[in-house]
Amino acid sequence: MQEWWRGAVLYQIYPRSFADGNADGIGDLEGVRRHLPYVAGLGVDGIWLSPFFTSPMKDFGYDVSDYRGVDPCFGTLADFDALLLDAHRLGLKVIIDQVYSHSSDRHPWFEESRRSRDNAKADWYVWADPRPDGTPPNNWLAVFGGPAWTWDSRRRQYYFHNFLPEQPDLNLHNQAVQDAVLGEAAFWLDRGVDGFRIDVANLYCHDPRLTDNPPKPGPVPDRPYRMQRPLYTRDRPETLAFVARFRTLLDRYRERMAVAELASTDDSLATMIAYTDGPDRYHTAYSFVLMRDGVDAPGIRRALEAVGRGSTKAWPSWAFSNHDVVRAPSRWGAGAGEGDPAPARLLIALLCCLRGTIFLYQGEELGLPQADVPFEKLQDPEGRAFWPRHPGRDGARTPMPWQADAPHAGFCPGDVEPWLPVDPRHRPLAVDRQQDDPTSTLAFTRAFLAWRRGQLPLIRGDIRFLDAAPPVLAFERTLAGRRLLCVFNVGDREVRAALPVPRPGEPVAPLPAPGAAGCLQEGAVSLPPWAFVFADFA
Repeated sequence: MQEWWRGAVLYQIYPRSFADGNADGIGDLEGVRRHLPYVAGLGVDGIWLSPFFTSPMKDFGYDVSDYRGVDPCFGTLADFDALLLDAHRLGLKVIIDQVYSHSSDRHPWFEESRRSRDNAKADWYVWADPRPDGTPPNNWLAVFGGPAWTWDSRRRQYYFHNFLPEQPDLNLHNQAVQDAVLGEAAFWLDRGVDGFRIDVANLYCHDPRLTDNPPKPGPVPDRPYRMQRPLYTRDRPETLAFVARFRTLLDRYRERMAVAELASTDDSLATMIAYTDGPDRYHTAYSFVLMRDGVDAPGIRRALEAVGRGSTKAWPSWAFSNHDVVRAPSRWGAGAGEGDPAPARLLIALLCCLRGTIFLYQGEELGLPQADVPFEKLQDPEGRAFWPRHPGRDGARTPMPWQADAPHAGFCPGDVEPWLPVDPRHRPLAVDRQQDDPTSTLAFTRAFLAWRRGQLPLIRGDIRFLDAAPPVLAFERTLAGRRLLCVFNVGDREVRAALPVPRPGEPVAPLPAPGAAGCLQEGAVSLPPWAFVFADFA
């Protein structure tokens, strides 16, 4: 049986910023449900919902205080059930975030754990005594700044947190904690979700000896955390034993899947392979390799070839944008000039032609650039901590623009202030402006995804890269004897480049595709800026 997720295109929804259904300035499940026909109309296979669980919102839902509850700002459990039912009626799969590396400090598990050193959940989190001088037990640092240890006066110990002090790390070395986490997952599987996106999946275990992390040589980065190599807080081998248990749970249900988010390491692609290579690992995983600044055609080739060399069984996932990074058109298309839709369209086409499961982020189909959020409006704790050098993640999380001329771009009623401001540059790109425009990025996305459904090599085929001078990226996708050539100009100037195919006497037929432009003949390709072309080998 063909697994539905292989080669699928999943649309990420950040509920807080998608659509406000109850007029409080915060997006919610009802807002998502009302817009599911729009999402289905894009031609995607499913959605990934970022956290909507009960939370104090210190990290906007990634600090969970009840894994089975819906936070009131997002609605109710009945609202989720209605959303799930409507999505399935529209043919959309639904995967939801699960955050097991840590919980909120308001979770009942942590509240019990911190009461004493001898209660039933005393070792459900990572606790350690201070050094003789009262300082933290080692040099581990938190991603959002400062030590990764916070003192608790009740236990007279430090507790460990990779992120905010309000996000204590669960002790997944403890089998009882693993059992509890698996029970939370089973709750949602029984409710009918099609799978999970597993948050920071390679941060689940720590070194029990609390060994200091070594320094990371190089220039001083924008935060202390990046001055260490997190050898003892990430990618611990003990994590894979839990992954095997998690996969066993998933396999008890039909057609369910899990995609792991892998936080950056020294070799993110090797980590991706380790976490997906085999039937006792996650079904697929993604890293941030293609969501970094400065990724180019050679970088894409290196990433996909590294995965192919590392394993024939591992199935990758790829994304160019999400809620944690600068939107792709702002990273890749700066040289094209403000308002040029060509880079956004090329990136959608390129992403959807890579071998793997594909994730599009809300607004990517509109070509939204990164929003500018002034300091006084920032909500992201990471942005507030590291501004101005690193303004945080809010620029990728501003409200979805539905109506160009409506207050707050139609995200919420005019007399309600949204949780983040709408960037004025997003208004001309609103859904209502693009909806009926056949030349729009939205129309291109719909047409391209519809065309892709008929090109099975792009969904399940193998990939082989061809030698081409940057900024040209060229590769073949092959399946069941069919060879499909894909060539992209990932740059802002017209190019003419030699290609090793088609060779003399090798017939090749141009393959019409939405937005394709350029010429391929006699072993050479000519492409305008940010253009692409496809061909079939006869």
